[in-house]
Amino acid sequence: MRFIPKPEKNEIICIRINSEKLKFLDQISAKNNMSRNKFICQCIDFALKNLEPPKE
Repeated sequence: MRFIPKPEKNEIICIRINSEKLKFLDQISAKNNMSRNKFICQCIDFALKNLEPPKE
């Protein structure tokens, strides 16, 4: 079996976030030795996977 790197399709976006939240995100990502971007993406993935389906 060979390793074949596959690029991910990522989009650049801009968000506005409260300064205190940003400091908190930076602290957690630094403690986990990861970039802010990677940490935020993992947070979004977790939230989406655990989102309750809308009630109709």
